[in-house]
Amino acid sequence: MSKTRIYKIYLQLLKKYGLANKFWKKWCQIKKTKGDKEEILIGAILTQRTNWKNVELALKNLKEAKVLSIKKIYQLGNQRLLKSLIRPAGFYQQKAKRLFLLCRFIVTNYGSLEKFFEKDLEICRKQLLALYGIGPETADSILLYAGQKPIFVIDEYTRRFVKKYNLAKKFSYDFLQKLFQENLPKDVKIYQNFHALIVLDGKNEKH
Repeated sequence: MSKTRIYKIYLQLLKKYGLANKFWKKWCQIKKTKGDKEEILIGAILTQRTNWKNVELALKNLKEAKVLSIKKIYQLGNQRLLKSLIRPAGFYQQKAKRLFLLCRFIVTNYGSLEKFFEKDLEICRKQLLALYGIGPETADSILLYAGQKPIFVIDEYTRRFVKKYNLAKKFSYDFLQKLFQENLPKDVKIYQNFHALIVLDGKNEKH
């Protein structure tokens, strides 16, 4: 597998759809505010096993209740109110627990998300993966899109993309992540754009 081929496919998608910040505005915009980063982190938990429209409803509820922040969710605790607010995203019992534990970890250990992201990528990833309900896909989404760290996210869209272009015969998370990272420039914006374009392309194929 040559670097040229994967990078060429990325450039083809870029030409077809344009930069991902046109359709994944908050997640792929170049400059993110503190609030943007926190909303992405919260969204990464809420989007587990559901579609984005449901996540948007849950985020809207959190925003209207003025608890769309790490500190506010930590203060709220794993209570009935948090569960009711995120109910549209599904699996609200588990997600409320995951959200609370993640926010508690950030607040009690670092005080803020910015301080957490000051740590090396490997340390941040290891600590996220040690938390309840956070697997590689969720951890890497947080690190790439909120933390602006160079790590490629692998999801079902990426696996279908790999099969479509016959890029590999193995489909494990670690193998595919290594494949993309070794065959692309180590650039956060490319990683963000490429992953978002893969998702967009995959969704368009369904229609």
